[in-house]
Amino acid sequence: MSNSDPAAQVQSVDRAISVLELLAQGEAGITEIAGELGVHKSTVSRLVSVLEARGLVEQLGERGKYAIGFGVVRLAGAATGRMDLTKLGQPVCQALADEFGETVNIAVHDQGVAINITQARGSAAVSTVNWIGQRTPLHATSSGKVLLAHLPVEERKRLVSLPLDRYTTHTRVDPDALLAELEQVVVDGFAACYEELELGLHAVAVPIRGHRGEVVAAMSASGPSYRLSRERVRQIAPSMTAAAAALSAQLGYFAD
Repeated sequence: MSNSDPAAQVQSVDRAISVLELLAQGEAGITEIAGELGVHKSTVSRLVSVLEARGLVEQLGERGKYAIGFGVVRLAGAATGRMDLTKLGQPVCQALADEFGETVNIAVHDQGVAINITQARGSAAVSTVNWIGQRTPLHATSSGKVLLAHLPVEERKRLVSLPLDRYTTHTRVDPDALLAELEQVVVDGFAACYEELELGLHAVAVPIRGHRGEVVAAMSASGPSYRLSRERVRQIAPSMTAAAAALSAQLGYFAD
């Protein structure tokens, strides 16, 4: 079976994961790993070599046993960071929802869409929709625009050049116009949507940063257009920015 065979590739990935799971239980040598997996030692050597090159396993001394590497800690940290964001973000969202009376969400970018991971409703919130877990378009939501605006330039251009769905007559689908707006989002520090996803719905969002300064999420406040007017969006944006900065600090980012 050739290395280009998809089935062989999947089998290799499965075996590599099995190696990691085995080493998670304790140190082991090539012979021991091969025995546990029921494969030839040469197969294990190739798998371990690749994992070692990526920092996922490390050898303890010359020709010694292998153990989980610090690369696994890096991967685990990314997952933990998202879980921390959900936990830490809830009280921040609730405080803003209580202050504004509107619905406040935190969303993250995932494969070309925004996914809401935290939500809080204010006393004046009209909608009872639970947005947690919902996938929303990047180009037609305030959170999505924040996430788009802080992507690497080439990725941002690629995503806005894809066919974009028009949800209302206000949805911006022209790539050049959208790119210009995204550049302004970076300058302003917030993004707004005025009836671009749903008629009668306005929203404003600000970025949340991880410990390296990268934008890891967006926090938005949304409400009916008659209450969350363009003027009010500009009024509440500073409060949202301050709350996002406090949350970013909890994630390890401190602005200069």
